[in-house]
Amino acid sequence: MKVKYKIKSVVNILIVVLLAFFISGCFGLGSSSKSEGDPTATQPKSKKTTAIYYDFEDVLIPMELSIVKNRTVVILTPGFTSGLITLKGRVERQSLFNFFNHNMTKDNWTVISQIKSPGITIMVFQKPSRTSVITIRDEQIYTYVEVGVAPTITGGSGLSRSNLIE
Repeated sequence: MKVKYKIKSVVNILIVVLLAFFISGCFGLGSSSKSEGDPTATQPKSKKTTAIYYDFEDVLIPMELSIVKNRTVVILTPGFTSGLITLKGRVERQSLFNFFNHNMTKDNWTVISQIKSPGITIMVFQKPSRTSVITIRDEQIYTYVEVGVAPTITGGSGLSRSNLIE
């Protein structure tokens, strides 16, 4: 009789423990589904960096592109940075076109012109004091991107058309 009593009490304890786990699991599921629909719920969100500013502080470059150093020239002067950055990566040309179109506009660049052909895309953007030309070329393995930034030629900034043409 004592053995039966001990087995019965052990079984009762196991049932209570399993029931407690089951109930706590159900409560956990209910609260997580509630927080998914709740916009005020604070859950940590991992923000992965997908783009970076290199030498030009207002031209965002996707992280999938790497700089080709022997084809890059950047000139730093007081108050102005200009030059040509050449990048390469395994990225679709249309994706790069969409990326630059969106982010250059977001960084207050004005679209001046866009030319798309089967192998190359050229995008021209302007700000009051400078112009940027982005060229995207498909080659066999990589897609190459050239980002050029230069001062805008105006009569009032010390640069004149006649000085540059001579």
